[in-house]
This record gives sequence, C-alpha cells and structure tokens, in this order.
Amino acid sequence: MAGEHDPYAALRHSGYRGLLAGNMLASMGTQMQRVAIGWELYQRTHDAGALGYVGLIQFLPVVFLSLPAGHLADRYSRKGILISAQGVGALASLGLAALSFRQGPIALIYVCLLGVGISRAFNMPARSALLQQLVPDAALSNAITWNSSGWQVASMVGPALGGLVLAAGGWAVWVYLLTALCALTAIGLFTLMQPRPVARVAKGISLNSFLAGVRFVLRTKLILATMTLDLFAVLFGGANALLPVYAADILQVGAAGLGLLDLAPSLGALGMAMFLAHRPPLRRAGPALLLAVSGFGLAWVVFGLSRSMVLSFAMLVLTGALDNISIVVRGTLVQVLTPDEMRGRVSAVNAIFIGSSNELGGFESGITAKYFGPVASVVGGGIGTVFVVAGVMAAWPQVLRLGALHRAGQEPEEALAAAAVAEDVEAESRGRP
Repeated sequence: MAGEHDPYAALRHSGYRGLLAGNMLASMGTQMQRVAIGWELYQRTHDAGALGYVGLIQFLPVVFLSLPAGHLADRYSRKGILISAQGVGALASLGLAALSFRQGPIALIYVCLLGVGISRAFNMPARSALLQQLVPDAALSNAITWNSSGWQVASMVGPALGGLVLAAGGWAVWVYLLTALCALTAIGLFTLMQPRPVARVAKGISLNSFLAGVRFVLRTKLILATMTLDLFAVLFGGANALLPVYAADILQVGAAGLGLLDLAPSLGALGMAMFLAHRPPLRRAGPALLLAVSGFGLAWVVFGLSRSMVLSFAMLVLTGALDNISIVVRGTLVQVLTPDEMRGRVSAVNAIFIGSSNELGGFESGITAKYFGPVASVVGGGIGTVFVVAGVMAAWPQVLRLGALHRAGQEPEEALAAAAVAEDVEAESRGRP
C-alpha cells in the first residue's frame, strides 16, 4: 500500500548492504581481537595495569585524529578513506599475530594497538559521511537503525567467537589472523560499493576549515543538544565498567553471571533496533529521546539498588534498549541537518563525543566507586542523568518540539537554520569577515 512503512528500505540498496556487511565483519573482528588482547597481555604480564593502557592507547587517536580525518573525508573519496582505514587495521592485526607468534616485546603490542586506534579514527567519520551517498534521505533513519543492529550483533558474536577460538587453539595468533581476514573481507565489500558523487571541499587545509565541523555543531542547536545529552548521559549513567564488581561482590553470581550482565545491554539494543526498523519513523522524536534518556538513568538507579540477578539483568536490557533510541535520533539528525560538503567534519565531532562518553564514563564510574562505593556511584550517576535531561530541556527547548525524524531536514526551523549556519561557517573558513 502506498505510504506503508518499509522496514527494509535501506537494505534494498546494494551499496548500503555492502557497507553494513563490511562494518559488521570489521566490528566482529575488532571485538574478537579485544578479547584476545586482554587475555594475552594478562597472561604475559599478570598486571591489571597493562590492560588499562589498551583502551587509552586506542582512544587517543580518536581524540587527536578525528578532526583531520573528518576534513579529509570532505575533501577526498570517503570510500577510499574507509578502505585505507580497514587496511591499516588489517596490518595492525597481522602485526599482533607476528608478535604473538614470536612473543615479541609488549611495547610493540601497544604500537600495533595504536594502529588500531588510528584505523578507528579515520574509519568513523568516513563511514558515517558515506551513508547518504548510498541511500536516499527517506531511508537514512532506517539505515542508521540497521547499523545499530549490525553493531549489536557484532558485539555479541565477536567476543564469544574470540573466546571459542582462544579456547580451541590456545593461542591468540589465530584470533589476530581471523581479525585481519575480517578486515580484508570488509575491504572487498567496500570496493564493490558505488556511492553517488558529491561536491568536495575545494580549498586547501586551514585552521578555519579544519574547525568548521566544530563550529557547525556548536551553532546548530538540535545537533549540539542531542550530542550533549548523549555525552553526559553515558558519562554519568553508563556504569558498565562496574559490572565485574556487581557480579563478584553484590549479586555474587560469579564469572558466568558477569557474562550474562555484559550481554544484557546488547540484547536490549538489538531488540529495540529491530523494533524501530519495523516501525514507521518516530513522529515525536524529541519527547521520545528525552523520555528514553530519562528512563536510561532511572534503569541504572534500579540496577544500582538491586540485589536480584533477574531484576539486574532486566534493567541492563532496558538500558541498552533505551540507549539505542538516543543513537537513532542523534545519528539521523546529524545526517539530515548537515550539508554533505561538511558531513565528514561533523561526523568527526560526533565520533569524539561518542568516544569521550564511553571512555570517560568508565573512568568516572571507577573513580566515584573507589571513593564512595559502587552502589553510590551507579545510583548517583543514574540520578545525574535525569538532571542532565532537565538541563538540556531548559537550555534547548526546541528538542521537546522535534517531530518526525524523516522530516527534520525539511522543516524550516531546523533545516533553514542549519543551512544558514553552514553557509556562515563555510564563509568563515574561506576567510570572509
């Protein structure tokens, strides 16, 4: 029937299918490798501190290289950058395999992990900016929802497969080689894509042009509001880093229970992603976003106070489901409100927000738990998330008025304001007073 929602709209485009499949394979490989790295480093060093550097060494390139990566994505072929980034990741995995085989220096393992972080820094802006070249605007929200589904599947299958390969082979080498194979297969899939051509940034690199994405985000209120909401919600409310403490000391469910707790948010996110994919686009995206983030914080409060494994598991499933609503709303707004010639740079800012919230959120949870206890850390963080929602509503009331996502790029209040901001930012980049 005409006008009926098509849950597979994005998947009907071959280029997007290649992007989704390649991303799923690459992400699955990354998740397998994460398990192997942690296992091998601890086996060789018996030092928990060595594990702490793994996340840091991969996070730093995202912070320092995402902006230049976004600039390059607006000047050159996004498909080419995506393929090159996967190539760097494959080389880093092969390096890890060689070091594992020869029991090479630990310092060189971190060098390879730096390569993984560099690959991630260039991959994220190019991949996000490429999306609108593969699907029409009407299918963007659907594509972002399927992206989330793919990521959640990879985050569940990858660690399990990595653990099985480790257990079967008893050697991390095989995991690293399999990760490299995933990256190389993803390159093959990306090579077959035929994205629509877009206008490129013709001017040379300058500080103004380099920071244009940052200025666009700061001046486009809806994008800034949703990014800020996501950043501080995960910073305060995300307490995944404390799951081992809850499994061992509070719920007393051991390693098997920890595995279930770790799996629960991904199950919730995958379920919500499938639900959203099969439903028409959100008609009142702003209120849905605010309610979802508030519920996210309250679910962490209940989890923090819970002494029941069943209730705790249910709350973690709920956090994943509600967080996925935020991912879809924010991701769609970034796509539809950003002019294509700036999409790489704006996607780079989004990547920094995402990376910062996850890494700093784990750090914040650990520090507050150290001084105030894990329960106070989780409950206080959940309450803090609710206050963040109230603060965003007060600072940016237009979020509450945000309607259908698929029309966000057509409504005068959002689209015309974003276009005006983009024009001013690009003029400043060219040096106009």
